[in-house]
Amino acid sequence: MAYDERGGWSLQVGEPTYDQDSAALVNRLENDLRRHMEVAKPGRYRHSLSVAHTVEQMALAYGVDPLQARVAGILHDWDKVLDAEGQMGLARDLGIDLGVDLRLVQPLLHGMTAAIHLPERYPELPAAVWQAIARHTIGHAHMSPLDMVVFVADGIEPLRRDVPAIRETRTMVDGRAPLEDVYWTSFYHGVSYVIETERYLYPGTLDIYNEIALQRRAQR
Repeated sequence: MAYDERGGWSLQVGEPTYDQDSAALVNRLENDLRRHMEVAKPGRYRHSLSVAHTVEQMALAYGVDPLQARVAGILHDWDKVLDAEGQMGLARDLGIDLGVDLRLVQPLLHGMTAAIHLPERYPELPAAVWQAIARHTIGHAHMSPLDMVVFVADGIEPLRRDVPAIRETRTMVDGRAPLEDVYWTSFYHGVSYVIETERYLYPGTLDIYNEIALQRRAQR
């Protein structure tokens, strides 16, 4: 279940029922993550486990496969163990081209790179998991439910600061607002943060924003 060492927000829905093979898979991936990240990036390691537990709880709340959600959460930041230059180098080696200088979008790359090279290491995981990992930084105008819970959980897990934007999204999850509305709220708060802090806004993000905004307007 989701946890917070500081005693703050946590999402408590229930406990998933995993068979022996599924439980062994979760244990193996968490052990792999620990060996890969705990020493090099201890804060990122704690964040990854917190996302994994939070997204598992969100999956139970929203009728998403909790096993796929949890393993996506475990692996979503795998490549954050690399420094900025290492992430960009890996992206170039894997042929990732976002149409702009990779230095401008470096914080967005790690999900896409992991989704390309990790399937060779974990071929037993389905394509849906890799898609969710690939989309957790930029989002997409046509997100699957698994994509959405991973995206949202990454932004609201208990170790995140309790700022108003995150608090609003957490409140929506607690109140079981429609998942599409929760994702949209998390997404536009992310866009707002980039603008408010005068950071570079990837043009593809604006395209996604506009497409979702038009979809939502058409549904009113």
